[in-house]
Amino acid sequence: MSLAFNDSEEQGFTSESPSTHANMRWFVCFLLFLATTINYMDRSVFSLVEPLLHSVSFMGWNLTADVHHQPLFDNNYGNIVICFQIAYGVGLLIAGRIIDKLGTKVGYALAIGIWALSSMGHSVVTSVLGFCIARVFLGLGESGNFPAAIKATSEWFPAHERAKAVGIFNSGSNASSLIAPALVAFVTAKYGWRAAFITTGSMGLIWLVLWLVFPYNRLRRGSTTTQRRLEPVIQGDHLLGSLLRNRGTYAFAVGKGLTDGVWWFYLFYLPQFLNRNYGLTLKQAYWEIVAVYVISSVGSIGGGLVSGAFMHRGFTVNRSRKMAMLIMAICVLPVVFVPHMGTLFPANPWPATLLIALGAAAHQGWSATIFSTPADMFPSTAVSTVVGIGGASGAAGGAAFTWVVKHNLSLHPLLVFAMAAGAYSVALLIIHLLVPRLGAPVDPEPITAA
Repeated sequence: MSLAFNDSEEQGFTSESPSTHANMRWFVCFLLFLATTINYMDRSVFSLVEPLLHSVSFMGWNLTADVHHQPLFDNNYGNIVICFQIAYGVGLLIAGRIIDKLGTKVGYALAIGIWALSSMGHSVVTSVLGFCIARVFLGLGESGNFPAAIKATSEWFPAHERAKAVGIFNSGSNASSLIAPALVAFVTAKYGWRAAFITTGSMGLIWLVLWLVFPYNRLRRGSTTTQRRLEPVIQGDHLLGSLLRNRGTYAFAVGKGLTDGVWWFYLFYLPQFLNRNYGLTLKQAYWEIVAVYVISSVGSIGGGLVSGAFMHRGFTVNRSRKMAMLIMAICVLPVVFVPHMGTLFPANPWPATLLIALGAAAHQGWSATIFSTPADMFPSTAVSTVVGIGGASGAAGGAAFTWVVKHNLSLHPLLVFAMAAGAYSVALLIIHLLVPRLGAPVDPEPITAA
């Protein structure tokens, strides 16, 4: 008999939070939301101050050339972004395992302490190399956010609520884009671009105090029955070896590797796209940027609800997760038309903005769903490590996509947006081929019900 996933309780294992602290899981979700908001504010400040860096001599902006012919500046900017992405990927390979060893509370605290101080360090750089070094340490610190947050959801939420919880805290990446543009515009207008990094970095230190005070380990629930039954997936003491022999690890890594770069593209290049194609400054583009991330928040939370809704209707974990991802893959396809909007509506940025918003919302719905799959395939003791491996793959894919973007966005935008549109369909096909039955143990012999 194949393994059945349900919410029945067995002695010593719970599928819900302890009744005395039943609602505490949503406070934890709120803390994860705040951390993710701060995480994305810190990483997005660099893109928000990009127009101000045109006047910074060491960045290499050519005042005699037009905005579409800035090879030195574009190369410097792209290389700084790639430094962050590579460090983020390398950090994920390390961070996931560290968090699994130290536990969620200590591991998360270490991560946000590093990235908060690194973010503030951007304020003292005086060269492109200085930016690269600051971005490397920021990437290493920020790499701990999602492994820790996903591990926390596996420790506090049952399977049918997990994608919803991921969708909620992951919407912090969108909330940051509601707050950061206005905050950065205000701070930079008064104190210059360096002050923006100090402002957002200090928020991480405030969150760190809240996290250290919260009694996380004393209140969290025990293991779920599903998590206990997944323990045989990791055989022996060699965790990494077991994971590298498991097709589920590669499915998650491919799903992240092919699609994360699209989100990084929106995050790092949206202000530049609006500035160069429609002449909008950060202040003038505020509402377009807000619209993209408000709609993305709807996609994040709504996408997180989709697979749970299918489960409540009696669908399997496999069918529920994959149907949700298929819906998102279809919704992202219209972004291929973004380059044509400049020709059809040369003075109106909104058609292009709304298509990008649809693609960003679909990505966030996809992300909420795919981030739920490691806990469907692996025990909680391995979740952060798997998320770290997948995140590293996503960062590598993001760096590769950024390389394509920095060479082609200005002169060949159709190539960039066509790649963004098709990435999700290709990823879902590969995931299905690697893991035909998501939600059941992968590779080891099937576990039979007692």
